[in-house]
Amino acid sequence: MTLLAYRAPAISRATGASHGDTPGLAAGPDLPTGPIPRLTSTVAKEYVHRACHAEVFLTGSEQLNETTFSVSAQWPRAHTFFSTPDGTRHDPIQAAETIRQAGLYLAHTRFGVPLDHKFMMWNLDYTTHPRHLLIGATPTDLTIEARLVPQPRRTGTTIDFTLSTVVRRGPHLAATGHARFTTVPDSTYRRLRGARREADPTPAPAVSSEPLPPARVGRIRPCDVVLTPAEAPGTWHLTPDLWHPILFDHANDHIPGMVLLEAARQATNALTSPVTVSPACAATTYHRYAEHHVPTTITARHTPGEDPDALITTVTGHQNGEPIFTTVLTGHADQR
Repeated sequence: MTLLAYRAPAISRATGASHGDTPGLAAGPDLPTGPIPRLTSTVAKEYVHRACHAEVFLTGSEQLNETTFSVSAQWPRAHTFFSTPDGTRHDPIQAAETIRQAGLYLAHTRFGVPLDHKFMMWNLDYTTHPRHLLIGATPTDLTIEARLVPQPRRTGTTIDFTLSTVVRRGPHLAATGHARFTTVPDSTYRRLRGARREADPTPAPAVSSEPLPPARVGRIRPCDVVLTPAEAPGTWHLTPDLWHPILFDHANDHIPGMVLLEAARQATNALTSPVTVSPACAATTYHRYAEHHVPTTITARHTPGEDPDALITTVTGHQNGEPIFTTVLTGHADQR
């Protein structure tokens, strides 16, 4: 959504007052007489499907050509969830959340998708460059080049589109990624989801064991841990706090894709503990909705790769024996 400059009321040189101002208020000699400058603010939270303004990272967009857009964003210096344990860098998964927000925002503001339509996310991939994720003395301003590959496919009221993104921090390449979405009207979504479309999610049956220690999964706060132990090696239960203010920012009838990506990060760290792995890259495929009321099993295993210094982990989630997502996460041992 292009920001429009607001033109201030004309200043009367005879009286020094703005037309329509309260009588008797004289304009000082230093008051501006031209347009009010364009200022920076976040985009409307509804465009990125967030309930809290603090969780909106986008600040605007500009269309460059028929298939390419420039999206501006800002990451705060400190975030209660998207932060590394040592507090010196932005969380790489914050790049994934920013790419997700860019897709939703462009769909609503550039592709004409109504706000009441529902989104299905099929893929979410990102690759970050850790040296450009260091937290500085000010918030981190970003520019995202988002390109449609290919043009969106429209079938009736359904739109399917894929975005390829390049995230820059000034002249530096901070991240790249892509994501694929399908949008459907709320009426279609209701038919797809049926009775499972609940405003208040019903959690899966309780797991008797305690959540994993935060340090084991690369976290600091116990409330951020989403896994509890399971009997089989390399296997855990997904047990997130449904009241978590960021993972469950707003009511949803299924477990959000970002929660599953966080589960993949934590499973990777649980597998490599006591070594902490920074999730520099991840490629996630979402196979079907993850239901709140069905137990979810998370498994992780190491995967050989060409880089001997990289730790590659394949993480899968299952409900009722069916896969719900697969993430291939690549990282290196965190340098403390």
